[in-house]
Parts: sequence; C-alpha cells; structure tokens
Amino acid sequence: MSTVLPTAAGAPSSVLASAVSKIKWRILPLFVVMFIANYIDRVNIGFVRTHLEADLGIGAAAFGFGAGVFFLAYALFEVPSNILQQRFGAKAWLTRIMATWGIVATGMAFVQGETSFYVMRFLLGVAEAGFFPGVVYYFTQWLPNAERGKAMAIFLSGSALASVVSGPLSGALLQIEGGGLHGWQWMFIIEGVASILLCFVVWFCLDSKPSDAKWLTDAERHELVTVIAAEQKEREKSKPGHVSMFSLLRDSRIALFCFIYFAIQLTIYGATFWLPSIIKKMGHYTDFQIGLFNSIPWIISIAAMYMFASLAARFKHQQMWVAIALVIAATGMFMSTVGGPVFAFVAICFAGIGFKAASALFWPIPQAYLDARIAAAVIALINSLGNLGGFVAPTTFGYLEQKTGSIQGGLYGLAAASLVAAALVFLTRGPKK
Repeated sequence: MSTVLPTAAGAPSSVLASAVSKIKWRILPLFVVMFIANYIDRVNIGFVRTHLEADLGIGAAAFGFGAGVFFLAYALFEVPSNILQQRFGAKAWLTRIMATWGIVATGMAFVQGETSFYVMRFLLGVAEAGFFPGVVYYFTQWLPNAERGKAMAIFLSGSALASVVSGPLSGALLQIEGGGLHGWQWMFIIEGVASILLCFVVWFCLDSKPSDAKWLTDAERHELVTVIAAEQKEREKSKPGHVSMFSLLRDSRIALFCFIYFAIQLTIYGATFWLPSIIKKMGHYTDFQIGLFNSIPWIISIAAMYMFASLAARFKHQQMWVAIALVIAATGMFMSTVGGPVFAFVAICFAGIGFKAASALFWPIPQAYLDARIAAAVIALINSLGNLGGFVAPTTFGYLEQKTGSIQGGLYGLAAASLVAAALVFLTRGPKK
C-alpha cells in the first residue's frame, strides 16, 4: 500500500511525491555516510586503548575519562551549535562541523599523554556538537510529517553501519607501520582525513533550503515549501508559539525523555568503548581479528532494529516495544557478569538486540509530543543530556577497572538503568487525540 502524501490545494500529489523521492535519493545517502564517518571518529579510540597505555602510559581511568569527556563537550555546545545552524544555514554549518571534526580527529594521532588526550577529546566533542540535531532539524525543513519518521530510521542506521565497519577498518589500519608513526596514529590520520575530504562533497551536494535546490523543478520546490508551511501553520493553531528552555526543563515529559535516552546511551557507549577489551581477554587475537569480533554484536543489532521497527509499525504501542528492547538489553548486560570472557561476549551480543533497537524506537515518541517550532531545540536538549551517558559509562568503567580490576559493578549499573528506563517509558504516553 503506497503512502498518500498531503498536497497543496489544486496541486497533483505526484509533484510532492517526486520531490520527496529526489530528496531521499540525494540527501539521505549523504547523511548516512556523514554519520558513519562521524561515529567512527567518535568511537575509534576503543580499539587503541592498549596501544595508548603501552606507548603513552594512559591507564584505564585516564582512558575512560578521555573517552567520556567528548560527550561533556558535546552536551555543552550542542544547543548553541543548533542555533548557529539556523543563523548560517545547514550547508555552511554542517560542512563546518565536518571539517573541524576531521581536523581534530586527525590531530588525535599526535597526543603525547593524558592532558593532551583529554584536550583533543574535548575539542572533538566541541567540533561534532550539533551534527545530529542539525540533521533532524534539516528534515523538518525538507520533508512533510509523513516522511520524517522513515528518514530518521534510515539516518540512524548510519550509526549501526558504522559500528559494524569500524572494527575491521580500525583493526586493519592499526597494522600499518611506517613514517615514524605507530599503527594507532595512522588510524587516526586516515580516518580523520577521510572526514575532511568528505566535507567537500557535503559543500557541493547540500542545499540549505528547498528553495535553493536547483535539482528540484519549480513545481516541486513550490509544492514542498507550501505543504511544509501549511503543516506548521496547522500546528500553530493549537500550540503555544514560544516556550523558553527553562519551561522545557520544567516539563516532566521532556525530563523523562532525557533520562530514558541517557539510560540507552549508557549501555550503548559502555559496550562500544569496553567491548574490544573484553574480546582481547577471549584469546590471542590480532587487532584485525578483534575488529571482526567487535562487528558481530552490531550486525545483530542492525537486524534487531529493523525487526523491532516492523513489529512496532504493525502492532503499534511504541512505548511497549521500547520497554521490551530495554529489558533485553538489561538481561544481556547482567548475564555478561556471570561467566568468562567468551560468555560475556555472547551475552553482550544478546544485549545488542535490545540497546540499539531501543535507541531507534525511542525517537518517534518525543517527535510525536513536540511542536515543530520547539522540536529542534528539544531534540538537541534530549540528545545532549542523553549523550552524557557516553561520559558517565566509560569514565565509571575506567575508574572501576583501575581501582578494582573489574568492570562488573559497571555492568550491573547498566542493567539497572535499562530496567528503570523500561518502567519509566510507559509514563511518556501522551493524551489520546
């Protein structure tokens, strides 16, 4: 059954359908590739932890704090970045984000110790801040309501694909030696330069507004702008025009969104940064083999994302499916504490069924609750505060391993947080319309 797209008065639906199709083929693949590059540059340090310890003396606690401080910077600068995008336009701002994160990611190759490691990770967070909510806001300007959810699902698949390819890619690059540089330095340089080169593609392929898109016909541009403006005008009839950020923070529903996403990100980044270390304990593997093993939970998670998305679309009750996914994640993380490294790896593969699916299933809930005029700011707020899970998880894991020699307490914490979030997600139900 095909989707019937809304149209302006007197205009044929085929015009809008043609415009949406062109946008999906031109813009969505670009955003997916950008997200893959973004995610790899963010999490590739998980594969060099032992190398940083051997070459620079960066221990578990320092590594965990450095991995997490990225997210502290990301949270501080994400909302201002999103505001600046509205001022300068998506083309200039998203290109700037990509260029600066590529430069800083390349600079990671030249850290000398703990302090420079912290500084560069913080600067990487500053550089990347605003990318995710910037893309979400871009969708609100380019796609009708009926198409945004599907576009978000495709865009979010970029992080899952990045999780799959980052292991083998980083593992292969770690084996490069030469030019007076170690393999981990070549990994940072090559992956960072790839992002810098990609920013030129973004500059030439991206337009800030539909009215700038010469690859759309005059009729398509007019119809797209008219429909999106009409949808926004309809929302404005029944919803308040301006809501301050302080009011947003006092909204209990938005506070719930922030905590639930925080719990999801805790588990995702706890697994992301510490999984390679768990795999190392399974046997004597090369960096490339560790990268291949690292891809397995993420391959499983991609299949789970689409399976859960299909079930949620067929049987509705979005909150129920998010809760089920979170319970699966909690069960897997708890089970990873009761056996050896191989059993822990299998348990995290099971947890992967839940935590990535929960992330994808979560976003339609706040999107359905929010007025489009405040959606960009609230999505940035939820994403920035939620992503603090990426600070708390690796920092806590690093501290626990250095002090106790085990991350078991951290895994218990991840399981508990997921269970609490699974219960709280039912409180996000909105009033029936």
